[in-house]
Amino acid sequence: MAMSLPPDALDDAGRKAIVDFHADVFGFNEYEMMTEDRRLLVLGFHSHEQFLFLIAEDEPMRAPRLDHWGFSVSTKADFDGVAERCAAWRDRLPHEVDFIEPTVEEHAGVVRIHSLYVRHRLPMMAECQYWEWL
Repeated sequence: MAMSLPPDALDDAGRKAIVDFHADVFGFNEYEMMTEDRRLLVLGFHSHEQFLFLIAEDEPMRAPRLDHWGFSVSTKADFDGVAERCAAWRDRLPHEVDFIEPTVEEHAGVVRIHSLYVRHRLPMMAECQYWEWL
């Protein structure tokens, strides 16, 4: 997933805030060898093939609140941990963290999809899901 941000959002302090949040909440890690001050930040998750590419642009991306990108976690415990960490960050930084509490949708008695949405300093929300096969 790639998103553009204003160059100031990718200065030392901005990158640190983005990395701190996404590392703590989701376990993402910065690919430091790719980082360029005020230009580029790449965060990896799950494997090297899955990453969040944040690039500076003078006319950065803007998105409506519910536009989002997503990924899943493999266990309900992982999902619950993400939800707890999102809530803790929202409580600490209520003006920076937009968190939509977890919901569950059941589909034909086959699967329950647990999902939550959160946004911190990026133009799009992240959706985290756990698929509970029945």
